[in-house]
Amino acid sequence: MFKKILIANRGEIAMRVIRTCKEMGIKTVAVYSKADEESLHVRFADEAVCIGPAPSNESYLKPANIIAAAEITNADAIHPGYGFLSENSNFSKICEEHKIKFIGASPSMIEAMGDKSTAKKTMQKAGVPVIPGSDGLVPTLEDAQNIALEIGYPVMLKATAGGGGKGMRMAKDPNDLMKAWEVARQESKSAFDNDDMYLEKFIEDPRHIEIQIMADSKGRACHLSERDCSIQRRHQKLIEETPSPFMTKPLRKAMGEAAVKAAEYIKYEGAGTIEFLVDKHKNFYFMEMNTRIQVEHPITEQVIDYDLIREQIKVAAGELIKGKNYFPKLCSIECRINAEDSENDFMPNPGKILNLHFPGGHGVRIDTHVYSGYIIPPHYDSMIAKLITTAQTREEAINKMKRALDEFVIEGVKTTIPFHKKMMEHPDFISGNYTIRFMESTEV
Repeated sequence: MFKKILIANRGEIAMRVIRTCKEMGIKTVAVYSKADEESLHVRFADEAVCIGPAPSNESYLKPANIIAAAEITNADAIHPGYGFLSENSNFSKICEEHKIKFIGASPSMIEAMGDKSTAKKTMQKAGVPVIPGSDGLVPTLEDAQNIALEIGYPVMLKATAGGGGKGMRMAKDPNDLMKAWEVARQESKSAFDNDDMYLEKFIEDPRHIEIQIMADSKGRACHLSERDCSIQRRHQKLIEETPSPFMTKPLRKAMGEAAVKAAEYIKYEGAGTIEFLVDKHKNFYFMEMNTRIQVEHPITEQVIDYDLIREQIKVAAGELIKGKNYFPKLCSIECRINAEDSENDFMPNPGKILNLHFPGGHGVRIDTHVYSGYIIPPHYDSMIAKLITTAQTREEAINKMKRALDEFVIEGVKTTIPFHKKMMEHPDFISGNYTIRFMESTEV
């Protein structure tokens, strides 16, 4: 087992990893930018190293600075959390070269699954259902038009290096496709310095349902059931729940088996998520794989009593998984609390938290790094907390979330708490009748 782990991240996920490391008797090293000097992860780690100024490309995205911090503190492993360098194959490779264990996927695995076009081809070979579309990259607009005619409109253009909704455009007809081609490529080039595109059939009324998997160094994988992440705004998740209200036992079995097949086919190691689009007829299609821990992992932990970070660390240290699949025994919902003004087009609202009160009680969990007096910096993602409620039934979990949101007081900055309160009262959410188009078509 590792003696000391450096957490190459910030905020709530850094705190989350520190907690599990402490319970396992593993020393921790926090890294921080100058903007995060007063953050809780800096205070609660055994050691802390400043790795640069506030901009992430000068600190959290700087592999050399992080490796230097690991070397001067004698850390024997690095946990990247999510975001930043967690799916950066070059960083994973640099860790290998410096004989520091990267608690995540290998460089080759990140490269294979990080490129969406390559990942789709791999999943086809594995026998996992994929969305009809181009066979790899689409070199020209003319090629895109021919494929669209073959599979039928509407279609979705996607940047192969994309993420967070960037470089994605839907086209309803040939004219739409001409416009989408230029806009999507320009956006992708600007965001990722890569304008390679592929094209897929646009799935109407889909749900975004992902399967959590864990796999060990012997190539054996298991699944930990599903999470429904369909409540999204501009491809950013807002609310997640498990089990999905859309799920049936046969569908759960089929999707779980497909996820395990995918992980074992590529000989994946560690925690990962196979993400699917599921249409209204319950046909499911591989969308992408995230080769890291997910923001929404706590709801899975709550319903099966399983510490995913602990298992991630154990697998990275060479331990084998039990090999059994897990199914939800309870119902759990996560609301992402962002420092955003949900009444004003979700405008980011960094600033100082003047007063803070967390909800509590049975079945209420909060993952956060903020406190009264904390200054939310403008340089990073606006998520400041995750509120998770767990109960015997979905109705009870929703009612518990309503109560917890009422107790959650944050003064000094605008947050998405008012939005979540409305969502917990919305008849379509209460009935489980929603898709990833919910925020586009419904006024909340």
